Amino acid sequence: MLAAVFLLIAVRQVGRFSIRIWQIMLVGALAVLVTGQIAPRDAFRAINPDIMVFLFGMFIVGKAMADSGYLSCVANRFFSRAKNPDQVVLFILLGMGFLSAVLMNDTVAIIGTPLVLGLATTWRISKKLLLLSLAMAITTGSVMSPIGNPQNLLVAVNSGMASPFLTFAVWLFVPTLFSLAAAFIVLRLCYAREFTSWSLSPDPDIARDDSLFFLTKCSLAIIFILATVNIGSSLAGITMPVTLPLIAICAAAPVFIFSPRRFSLIRTIDWSTLVFFAAMFVLMESVWQTGFFQSLLQGGSISSVPVILGTSIIISQFISNVPFVALFQPMILQAGGTTAQLMALAAGSTLAGNLTILGAASNVIIIQNAEKSGETLTFFEFARVGVPLTIIQVVIYLVWLAIVV
Repeated sequence: MLAAVFLLIAVRQVGRFSIRIWQIMLVGALAVLVTGQIAPRDAFRAINPDIMVFLFGMFIVGKAMADSGYLSCVANRFFSRAKNPDQVVLFILLGMGFLSAVLMNDTVAIIGTPLVLGLATTWRISKKLLLLSLAMAITTGSVMSPIGNPQNLLVAVNSGMASPFLTFAVWLFVPTLFSLAAAFIVLRLCYAREFTSWSLSPDPDIARDDSLFFLTKCSLAIIFILATVNIGSSLAGITMPVTLPLIAICAAAPVFIFSPRRFSLIRTIDWSTLVFFAAMFVLMESVWQTGFFQSLLQGGSISSVPVILGTSIIISQFISNVPFVALFQPMILQAGGTTAQLMALAAGSTLAGNLTILGAASNVIIIQNAEKSGETLTFFEFARVGVPLTIIQVVIYLVWLAIVV
């Protein structure tokens, strides 16, 4: 069943009919339920409520940012310094990359997709180029922080790191900078024509909803305050006092409580992506219960940093990076795992998102949101950039991890 889902996502076309990713995943989840490959109770338990609540809350904030005009105002201010497409892509890679290290990659995927689509219209350059820039930026940028993505959080918390922010910075900050530069080079080579043929359209008039605009600023302030509290607690060696789902709910609260548009915002958030995640959890749990990947991992060596890095990238394509880390990290720790091995696990499971669309949930969020605006990325368009970039980035991280050791 997993192979069939992968094939359909790669093709996403059956005869004259175009199929969306969430529909494919939903059919796959229903199929394993109907055929008895997973029990209904296990399927229900497989759906991670923390991630679902987090996404729901951040979808509300992201929708408020777009509808209030706040996102357009910020984009115009931030990108007004750009003079050509090279600088636009660089600003996306650096700006979104560093933002993902603080707000988590899925959050930036939610708010970043409409932003880059608007930039593509303003600069009259390829939407696919900027969507790929966004995807590569937030996947790569999130590597360097323990709160950049859920799998890094698992590595930081479950390993008992005394100072996870400092540890991640020492081991992963520098190679992440080089990896963002590599992303620019690969995009520049793959989309060379887009960097030489462009024109800048006049800045559009931005419609603002002043009430929602203010509430959106309150929501973002809550996110940054709570994220700062968590960062400060981590530096002090204290477990994060505010969970990610709670951050999302607190951030959405001003919009949900005070905006008269609360119900229209809830109706128009990206429900299809939430369906995708719920279905993915069910399908991956069915794959997990077969024991195939567990036996594959247990039969191999887990002591080598290159093996950990490569295995993380490859197997995360099949069972998703979060469940992979949940499986693999205890094996590393039981074998007396070193910091280098844990950092290889964090980097590899995250860089998996640059290899294929299914390597990271943030990729799916970007594509789902883009399809609502009539744009998309196919499996092969993504892999055309992602495969060579991932190979280069693996070399960068391997070299740096060897130097630090």
